[in-house]
Amino acid sequence: MTSEAIQARLKQIVKPYVNNQENFENLSPESNFINDLEINSANLVDIVLDVEDEFDIRIENDDMEKMTDVETTVEVIQNKLKAK
Repeated sequence: MTSEAIQARLKQIVKPYVNNQENFENLSPESNFINDLEINSANLVDIVLDVEDEFDIRIENDDMEKMTDVETTVEVIQNKLKAK
């Protein structure tokens, strides 16, 4: 799956948790979930759970800690999909 396809699906996953709509509309690989999209840390856990369900993967705690921006999250998802 391409990084663009993953990012498009990820955008739909994070949409309900975003508190900064302007930055969400301009989502880029560099977008930080907490600083740019103003998603609180409790909702980040929800996002990880949603990502696991959407892509049928398991994300360990060390990977979860890295998932603070779009680009890194896409990389984690790609790596998990390749390992399946």
